[in-house]
Amino acid sequence: MRPTTTSRRRYAALATSAALALGTALLTAGPAAADKPQGAHCARESTIRVPGAEVQKTACLEDLTTAGTTKTGHTNPSDWAGLNAPGTVNPTGVPGIQVDGYFPDTSTSNTDNGWNHDSQFVLRIPDHWNGGLVVSGSPGNRAQYANDFIISDWVLSKGYAFAATDKGNVGLKFYDDGSSPGGSVREWNSRVTQLTIASKKVLKQVYAKAPARTFMFGISNGGYLTRWQLENRPDLYDGGLDWEGTLFRADGPNLFTYLPTALKNYPAYAATGDQAAHDAMIAAGFVPGSEFLWPFHYSVYWDLTQRIYREEFDPSYDGDLKAGTPFCASGTPACDADYDYASRPQSVKDAVASVQLTGRVGKPLITVQGSLDTLLPPRTDADVYDRLIDAAGRGDLHRYYTITDGTHTDGLYAAFPDKLRPLLPCAQSGFDALTAWVDRGVEPPSDRTYPRPASGDLVNTCPL
Repeated sequence: MRPTTTSRRRYAALATSAALALGTALLTAGPAAADKPQGAHCARESTIRVPGAEVQKTACLEDLTTAGTTKTGHTNPSDWAGLNAPGTVNPTGVPGIQVDGYFPDTSTSNTDNGWNHDSQFVLRIPDHWNGGLVVSGSPGNRAQYANDFIISDWVLSKGYAFAATDKGNVGLKFYDDGSSPGGSVREWNSRVTQLTIASKKVLKQVYAKAPARTFMFGISNGGYLTRWQLENRPDLYDGGLDWEGTLFRADGPNLFTYLPTALKNYPAYAATGDQAAHDAMIAAGFVPGSEFLWPFHYSVYWDLTQRIYREEFDPSYDGDLKAGTPFCASGTPACDADYDYASRPQSVKDAVASVQLTGRVGKPLITVQGSLDTLLPPRTDADVYDRLIDAAGRGDLHRYYTITDGTHTDGLYAAFPDKLRPLLPCAQSGFDALTAWVDRGVEPPSDRTYPRPASGDLVNTCPL
C-alpha cells in the first residue's frame, strides 16, 4: 500500500476503465410496440417519453439488479468498481423497465452506451412498484451506473424506482467542460433536479400517478448532491440519506484547506516518520489512528483530488497547465502541495460560494459517516455540516451517525479487515430509519457514534 509508481499506474488504469463504453446494444421498445395490460411485466413501456431527453432507449428486463444487468449489458461494472466490500450480498430478481438516455449537453466525456455524450441517466422501474422514487448522482467523477451495486439493487428490491445521473460531466477532466470556474459542479446540481422532475413524470406515464415519496440517496459527491437538493429544492423530495458527503464552503473548510497540507507533509512523514509533518496533518483535520490509510490515499486520492478540483475552481493558479503537476515536490512552481486557499483571489472564493452548502435543509436528512474517512475527514466535513444545520435552526430535521472504523470506500475493507468496517449496510439501515421517519413518524435515534461490533457479519449487517 505504499505510494509507488505501480500503485499510481494501477489507479490510472482503473480510472480509465471506468470510462469505457458498454459495447453492448440496448434493447429498444419500437414505436409500434403494443401496450401490455396494467400490472403485466413491463406494462406501458412503449408510452415512456422522458421529458427533455435528447435520446432514450427502453428495455424490458427480467432482472434490473446488477446480477441481471451485468449479463445483459445494462450496467457498466467499471463504473462501480471498488465501492463495495468483497462478500457483499445483494438482492436479485427484480423485473421491470430500464430507461437509458441523455439530456442535451455539449460535453462528450461519457462513453457509456457508445454515446460519447455527457448528461447520461438511467431510470429503472420495477414491475412491483411501491410508489416511491430514489434519485442519486454519481460519486467522484464516475458515470451514471456507479451506484448500481451499492444503492440501486437494494432500493429496487424494496419496490422503489431508481434514477441516477452522471451529473453532466465525468472523468478526470470533468473541469474541462467549457464552463466558468465552479460551473461543472453547478451543473451537477441542475442535472439532479432535471432528472428528478423528469423521472416523476415518467412514473406517472407508466403508473398513472406520480411518486408518493421521493428520496435522495448518495455517497461522497452524491452525498453533497443530497444535501444541496434538500437545501435548495426541498419541494421535490421527502428526505435524503447523505453518505459521507463532500463539503464546499467558501470560507472553509473545504478540500483546498486540508489536502495541500497532506501533499506537502506526507512525503516527509512517510520517509522518516517526521513528527512535525505528522502533527501538521493531524492539525489539518486527519484523524489520529488513520495513519495506516495514508499511503493509499496519498498515491490514489489526495494528489488527484486536489489537482482536478482546484483546476475546477481556480484554473489560473497553474497558468496554462491543466490540473497542475502530479506528485510535485513542495517548492516546485505552481505545485499543489503549496496551494494556499486563503491567499487566493476573491474570485476563487466566489466560485466555491456558488456551490456551497449552508445547512438550511428543508426535509429530513440522515448523515452516515465513517470515523476513519481519510479523503473527507469528519473534522473537515460531516462534523462541520452538522454544526451548520444546527446553526441554521434545522437540527430537528437532521440525524448524524458516525460509524467507528468506517472509511471512504468499502473496497479497502479487504486490505484491512481487522481495522475497517464497511459502511454500505450502515447506509442501508440509515435509509430504513429515514423512510420510517418520513412515512410513519418514527423518530430515528439521536446523533451518536456506533462502536465496531466484536463479532458478526460486518459486511452485510449494521443495525442503527
